[in-house]
Amino acid sequence: MSELRLTAEEQAMLAGELGPGVQKAMDIVVTLGRIYGAPDLVPVTHVQIAGVSYKNIGDAGVEFLADWADAGARVRVPTMLNPMGMEEARWQEIGFAAAFAQPQLRAIGAFAKLGVQQTLSCVPYLLPEAGLHFGDHVAWAESSAVVFGNSVLGLHTNREGGPSALAAAVVGRTARYGYHQDTNRRANWIVEVACPVHTVAEFGALGYLVGQQVGNGCLWFADLAAWLPPLAEDITQGGAAGDRLKTLGAALAGYGAVALYHIDGYTPEARQHGAALLGPAPQRLRIDSLAPAYAVMDANPEVTAIDLVTIGCPHASLSEIEAIADYVRGKQLRTRLWVTTGRLIRARAEEAGWVQAIEAAGGMVVADTCAVVAPVRQLGIRSMATNAGKMACYAPAHSGVTMRYGELEQCLEAALSGTWPAT
Repeated sequence: MSELRLTAEEQAMLAGELGPGVQKAMDIVVTLGRIYGAPDLVPVTHVQIAGVSYKNIGDAGVEFLADWADAGARVRVPTMLNPMGMEEARWQEIGFAAAFAQPQLRAIGAFAKLGVQQTLSCVPYLLPEAGLHFGDHVAWAESSAVVFGNSVLGLHTNREGGPSALAAAVVGRTARYGYHQDTNRRANWIVEVACPVHTVAEFGALGYLVGQQVGNGCLWFADLAAWLPPLAEDITQGGAAGDRLKTLGAALAGYGAVALYHIDGYTPEARQHGAALLGPAPQRLRIDSLAPAYAVMDANPEVTAIDLVTIGCPHASLSEIEAIADYVRGKQLRTRLWVTTGRLIRARAEEAGWVQAIEAAGGMVVADTCAVVAPVRQLGIRSMATNAGKMACYAPAHSGVTMRYGELEQCLEAALSGTWPAT
């Protein structure tokens, strides 16, 4: 292990002079820094924590969080939570069992005691409250957030684990390795996209094809800007570009382990540095058709009856919620529709009347959770439909459901009729 330089304050934290909770956090951060050969620690401006759902962390995780909170640890930088396994306000109405809800609420209570904001969303970049700026060093754990933050916003973050992200929040630092170092942000893959990609579902399919080929590579998309509208400065609304890049990154991380991509002439670092972001002798990948992705992601073409249509993985933006509201307004659904999002985004959509339009049609705009981390089989759900590449990747394995994958309009038609539309 290489030598890791610590400031006097960091040494005091490690020695336990600021209490056992801080000492535990600094020990995690320092250990990771030494493992990865970091020269020092870097201050972070924001933290996002995964490993929140009781479905994933179990009783051992709940006890771990409660013990850490009881040890006196408190976060010292703005810190947000990933989705949990249910909506806090309506878990009984939706049908979740108390045996699941009670330990889930205990875990959330421990996070609250630690000072973590109860955002319960995988899209911190859509929340103005995060206060993010180009070049910020952050410590994020949600894979889809990591790739969006690095790529679209020009943040610097590795993919933290749940405990390491919480540790970074408690000490306000993370180890300077990986994507916190500019030399590691150069692309080692050049990707050419030789087929049309317009919609969210198509960008998810592209993410599948690329992610499975490149693993944890750092990507340079040579020509993807031709298939994207201008990137709005106010990304917190989502918008056509933001929604497509959100699902692209989620699929790249879900089917591979991509944490950073550049789009020539489009993403902020690519605009700033151009071809200087290409590493030596990059590998090349050309995508000629999305059909191989649809053959895998639309995994159960024999299934026509749909128990749940789920939109919002990563969590739905305001622009997506508006589009869904416009589509179903004045109609009546015949199967369950969940539009999953964060509680802060849901509140803004409610102010605009979009939540009311969706729920009047029989759907639900569900906050705090999503169909990957929620125990959906407890609700009798056996078949699902989505336009989200990450959901198509994770839900069959995590939730034991059959899956249909396609365009937003196909999904909403399935919600209205109860069956997947024939093509």
